[in-house]
Amino acid sequence: MNELLLATSTMTAAQAALLAALCVGVSCGLLGSYVVVRRVALVGDALSHAVFPGVVAGFMWSEEKNLYLIFGCALVAGLLGVMMVRAIVQTTRVKDDAALGIVLASFFGIGLLWNSTKQQSGVKSFLFGNLSTIDSTDLWLMFAAAVLVTVAILLLLRPFQVLSFDEGFAVGLGYPVKILNFIFFGLLTFSVVVALQAVGVVLVSAMLITPAATAYLLTDRLERMMIYSVIFGCIACTVGWYVSSQRSGLAPGPVISLTGAFVFGLVYFFAPKHGILSKLIRHLRGRQRVLRENILKAIYKQLEVEGFSDSGISIAVLAEVRRCPLEDAMKQAKLLVKSGEATYEEGKSAIYLTPTGWRRAAEIVRNHRLWELYLTNLADYEEDHVHDDAEVIEHLLGAETVRKLERELDFPQLDPHGKPIPVVTRDVQLEGSRTTKQETGYGG
Repeated sequence: MNELLLATSTMTAAQAALLAALCVGVSCGLLGSYVVVRRVALVGDALSHAVFPGVVAGFMWSEEKNLYLIFGCALVAGLLGVMMVRAIVQTTRVKDDAALGIVLASFFGIGLLWNSTKQQSGVKSFLFGNLSTIDSTDLWLMFAAAVLVTVAILLLLRPFQVLSFDEGFAVGLGYPVKILNFIFFGLLTFSVVVALQAVGVVLVSAMLITPAATAYLLTDRLERMMIYSVIFGCIACTVGWYVSSQRSGLAPGPVISLTGAFVFGLVYFFAPKHGILSKLIRHLRGRQRVLRENILKAIYKQLEVEGFSDSGISIAVLAEVRRCPLEDAMKQAKLLVKSGEATYEEGKSAIYLTPTGWRRAAEIVRNHRLWELYLTNLADYEEDHVHDDAEVIEHLLGAETVRKLERELDFPQLDPHGKPIPVVTRDVQLEGSRTTKQETGYGG
């Protein structure tokens, strides 16, 4: 312990500021994950403002800057703010968000009014954040906060997880929910108070929310989310420390906040699963898949009308059944060929489905007719009201759902309109066609 205190006391101002920023990134990153998952992001904002009267009181009641008194007063003010929010919610019709807004504005207003009566020079560093003013005592408290939060999260990982996703389920499992909530909000208040000198009252909520929200877009696992949140928080704090150290007079709080927002923006657009770009790509691919399946269905139905006398249709016939210009029909045929579901006849005047194309065409028609039968037999729909629903559902039914439908309907052979429901096997055999396992296309 003595060696650690000695090490912190011999650090340069830049080293102390960097380590303090990293400590804030760790503590806020870990707790911020629970804040985001529990959907209590506004609580962090309310806490950051609620502790301000305590900061002012600590400065006014100490002749010199007594950090322990300042943090103690701020901690009491923050916990008092949380208690007032809960009291308002439990004793009135006011909801959580409105109660948080009332407490946030009231406490922050009290702090500003109190400070205006007797200006305290050190209050500004807590209001806007200033890493350059951090001394060994500040650093020690920030380090202690990071260690305390980390140890508490590791010890209470399972109870906090259950509490975050379903408080009622946590009660059913026998967890002391009230005690766990008190511990969580106590840790949150302590972390907010400790982080004030790094990012300030106004922006400390950004350190709680932005890194965690960024991590939330990258994973569905809470453990990974906490790791990513800590990484993003440390990156934002490090960049804020570096930029503010290079530009005199530049407050680190806004830089840290903007860095976190910039990283969030990158992930928001480019996250592999929840990013805007990936969602757009999946949407476009889904539309293209639906288009291909509709083309396959149209070809299958036309061959069915012709009694499966042939295994392909001309581009002109495709244009007719798809009710589109010949040029569009040629593009649709090209789309099937590109996906490996059809091949061209020599001269490209007709297309023939490959085994993959046959199978998918039969699956789509089967899904459509099974769903129509399900709606008429089990959902009491009229026969003339089932087509539009089936047009959508046919593209969404998975193999397991299809098996359940077939069992529910006792493996039917005809749809409500008397048309046969295709039986899809590994090698699709249709009347008038030959079975092959090669992707060359029937009749090609």
